[in-house]
Amino acid sequence: MENTEKKGMPLLGDKFPELQVVTTRGVKNLPGDYRGKWFVLFSHPADFTPVCTTEFVAFQKRYDKFKALGCELIGMSVDQVFSHIKWEEWIKEKIGVEIQFPIIADNGNVAGTLGLIHPGKGTNTVRAVFIVDAEGIIRIIFYYPQELGRNMDEILRAVKAMQISDEHGVAMPAQWPDSEVVGKDHVIIPPAKDVDAAKQRFVDAKAGKFECLDWWLCHKELKVK
Repeated sequence: MENTEKKGMPLLGDKFPELQVVTTRGVKNLPGDYRGKWFVLFSHPADFTPVCTTEFVAFQKRYDKFKALGCELIGMSVDQVFSHIKWEEWIKEKIGVEIQFPIIADNGNVAGTLGLIHPGKGTNTVRAVFIVDAEGIIRIIFYYPQELGRNMDEILRAVKAMQISDEHGVAMPAQWPDSEVVGKDHVIIPPAKDVDAAKQRFVDAKAGKFECLDWWLCHKELKVK
């Protein structure tokens, strides 16, 4: 019997699927070649399209900031390598920006495995973003329509915020690092898990360990470079 099971997007917390991919910087194995580093894999509908061009320029202009976080960038579409290379050349010639990160030339395997083919639009891939940690675990997924270009500062913020959350065991408020509720550079202390821990919150707050609006909403300043 033919296997008609549909492939879909992996879920948060899943291991990134093991894939061998052809890129503008040679053959790479995901996630193995990036072990020990975070990476952002982002798909785009097609080369030589206006919104995608603005996105690649924006990613490249922030590439050093991503690398400073130990995070690499990987682009992807179903275009062939020669198309990616020619598009890179056009961007450098016309806009003055040299794309330095690899772009996957997908034959459909990557898009099919990750669930990135745009429904009703042929073989075009959607604007998806997978943020993968140093252990190869998918931590964040963003999913955009073709009509909307991404905000790379938000993707950069998300990587930095997740790394801080992991390192310090805290949660990150909306608009971090400029929260409108708990204050600039403040992070959220994870909620108390029992009655005694809830009572201890007020004791700790009086001792100056952190601040509390109530026992379930405590926060502290945590400045990072």
